[in-house]
Amino acid sequence: MNSVTAPEQGQLVQVRSRPWIVNDVKPSSLPASSLATLLGNRNHLLSLTSVEDDGLGEELQVVWEVEPGAKLIERVALPEPSGFDSPEKLDAFLDAVRWGAASTADHKNIQSPFRSGIEIEDYQLDPVVRAIQMPRVNLLIADDVGLGKTIEAGLVALELLIRHRARKMLIICPSPLQIQWRDQMRDKFGLDFRIVDSALMRDLRRRRGIHANPWSHFPRLITSIDFLKRERPLRLFRETLPAPGEPIYPRKYDLLVVDEAHNCAPSGVGQYSSDSMRTTALRELTPHFEHKLFLSATPHNGYRESFSALLELLDNQRFSRGTEPDRKQLEAVMVRRLKSDPGFALNHLGMPRFPPRVLVPIEVPYNEEEKQIHSTLKKYTKSRSDNAQGNAEKFATEFVLKTLKKRLFSCPAAFLTTLEQHERSLQTARKKVAKPTFETLQSELERMNEDYADDTEFDDATNDALDTATRLFTPPNAEEVKMLKLMKDWAIKAKGQRDSKVKQLVAWLHEHLKPGGKWSSERVIIFTEYRATQQWLQEVMTTEGFSGERLLTMYGGMDPEKREEVKAAFQADPKISPVRILLATDAASEGLDFQNFCSRLIHYEIPWNPNRMEQRNGRVDRHGQKAKQVTIYHFVAEGYSQGIVSKPNQSASELEADLEFLMRVAQKIETIREDLGKVGLVIAEQVEQAMLGQRRTLDTKKAEQESEPIRRMLRFERDLQKQVQALMQQYRETRRDLRLSPENIQAVVSVGLTLAGQPALIPTQTLDGNP
Repeated sequence: MNSVTAPEQGQLVQVRSRPWIVNDVKPSSLPASSLATLLGNRNHLLSLTSVEDDGLGEELQVVWEVEPGAKLIERVALPEPSGFDSPEKLDAFLDAVRWGAASTADHKNIQSPFRSGIEIEDYQLDPVVRAIQMPRVNLLIADDVGLGKTIEAGLVALELLIRHRARKMLIICPSPLQIQWRDQMRDKFGLDFRIVDSALMRDLRRRRGIHANPWSHFPRLITSIDFLKRERPLRLFRETLPAPGEPIYPRKYDLLVVDEAHNCAPSGVGQYSSDSMRTTALRELTPHFEHKLFLSATPHNGYRESFSALLELLDNQRFSRGTEPDRKQLEAVMVRRLKSDPGFALNHLGMPRFPPRVLVPIEVPYNEEEKQIHSTLKKYTKSRSDNAQGNAEKFATEFVLKTLKKRLFSCPAAFLTTLEQHERSLQTARKKVAKPTFETLQSELERMNEDYADDTEFDDATNDALDTATRLFTPPNAEEVKMLKLMKDWAIKAKGQRDSKVKQLVAWLHEHLKPGGKWSSERVIIFTEYRATQQWLQEVMTTEGFSGERLLTMYGGMDPEKREEVKAAFQADPKISPVRILLATDAASEGLDFQNFCSRLIHYEIPWNPNRMEQRNGRVDRHGQKAKQVTIYHFVAEGYSQGIVSKPNQSASELEADLEFLMRVAQKIETIREDLGKVGLVIAEQVEQAMLGQRRTLDTKKAEQESEPIRRMLRFERDLQKQVQALMQQYRETRRDLRLSPENIQAVVSVGLTLAGQPALIPTQTLDGNP
């Protein structure tokens, strides 16, 4: 029991091993007990506010007399001067005071770049410079893929924290990026974030009771939009917000960061847009945050209604849903630099910021059996489509057949798994079992389209959607049963062999990574959509001598520590780390950096979604790439480079024609990659039509023409080179005014360690031998 006299308002106390200031002291009414009898009326309820750096502003209420370990931090007079400090110690003291005296009114000096473990690029200063000049920070950071939007967001967050303008922060991102965000904020900015997911909720209930609220247990949190939109997490978040009728000012939270914000925009068709569950969840949260940062390389999806709704979520004072954004207001909140922008392609030294990206086809001599299977699937597709009864079955049929086609383009193992699931569902459909409704199928498809951090969960959601869709089918006729058996027999046989595409992949690896039987220092990332394909490729490559430490895999659902080990090994110098091949699923296609010593990337199958392809390419084509060229490889049919396949002739197989179409898609994406918006949606739609045999040409002219006003709206007339020079000048002035040199920083740390009675700094060396 604490017997120390209760403190007064304004005094400092130590409670639970942390310093607090007393805001209020009033009598406490303890429940009837022997303890209450013993204390009588000598018990006081204290309202405390934390003054600790990491918990600044946090509030707590305690009963002083029963709080274990509580003690008063006595008020003491200034010490008696008994001598003079050395000039070096005074210098260090003044520098420490200068660096700690960040002022909200100071719109010139920025400290976050100097308190971060990053190699700053001049253009990355733009968002943080804008932020300190805005009374309320609302920014849409729409830089091109690979320019470092995460770094820019981290600089803004740290600067607001330094200036005491933000404490409670929430980062909302796709599920696969949660660990990446947590590690980036910790390692580069010294900001500790906690990931809120099902595992954390279970842990909190076990440690703190069933009523513990995950949204109030720590000031800085990260979560995924697909977790937040669920009923229970959203309900718990509502409990931390003001009740209906209560004032929402001051706001409960300070900074909201939404990564890949375009995923939260309402879907728009024509003049209308409808809120998804993601949009609804975000719309409920945004009014309770003082500052907001939205991050997206493709902010406009081609629909005005959808874009204006996204801007309204960002800043409802400047923008209104359904109203054309004012260009001047948009320029005030939007930061957008493209790699192709004039004045931005070259840095201040006149050197290219980014190496060119080149597409290279890998030609595959497909055998007749493989071509025949693709033709069989096309016949099965046509038969099922012709026999579909009603819109629900037609929609379900197209989904199932597109899924089968995707798996067939990937590998025999993935195709076999999906085909067997399709057969099982057909047998269920024959039985007298109630058919699912069209609404049930739509719900399953929405669940399948979520961003999963675990490939197993994605496969389960896909199988559920496939089962639901297949059960809407009418029973197959004799010819369709025969085609299914033919495709299944081939897949079983091909799974245990090497098909033509994997043979070409192995040949390519021998040529570029292991010429003459000796490993070179070259590295490559091989991307595939499916975990089944990844596992099959790993088995094949292991038997071909690409195994052990030379081949690593990365997939959704792997142990986080193992994932970080793989990332560190692939980013390390080839002289130190023996890995040469990274076999990855799309769980590694967002947010991860692999550009240190790798400039080659192979798409084992071309994604039908242009945004996904661009995300993959961005793993190596990004800030920090030092190679002279980034090379992206795609598989095509033999004869592509000579134009044999592209000539209109009747002998071109279904497989060859499809591959040529997909290669044209890859080339088109390369020419419009700075603005995928509406054109990307048109491309995705036309790919699906082509794979169902409904078209053979790629036509994006109309979409590009319609996107021209969007491009003009998102591009602002400005001298980027002059702007970047001004940012660097401000950066240098801050360093000069605040005396932020390595020597001064070392002096402050050394003096601080001495005064605290801690060991001095130990000189060390880098890997290259420099101190």
